[in-house]
Amino acid sequence: MSAKPKPGSPFENNPLAQAILREGLLIQDRFSAAPVYAKTGKGYLKSVGVREIEEIKKISKKNGR
Repeated sequence: MSAKPKPGSPFENNPLAQAILREGLLIQDRFSAAPVYAKTGKGYLKSVGVREIEEIKKISKKNGR
C-alpha cells in the first residue's frame, strides 16, 4: 500500500512528513483495536517479538545513544 499526500499538499515534499508516513505504514498492520474501544480507536501495538527489540538496542549502541 502506498499512501501519498494529495497533490499540492504542504507535506508532499516535506522529508519529515514522508518519514513519519513511511513509519506509520510499516506498523499499521500491527495495531490492534481492543473490542471494547473499537469505536474510539484505542488499542495496542502487537509485538513482533524479541528480535525487534534486540535489533533496536544494537542500532542504538552503534549510534552511541
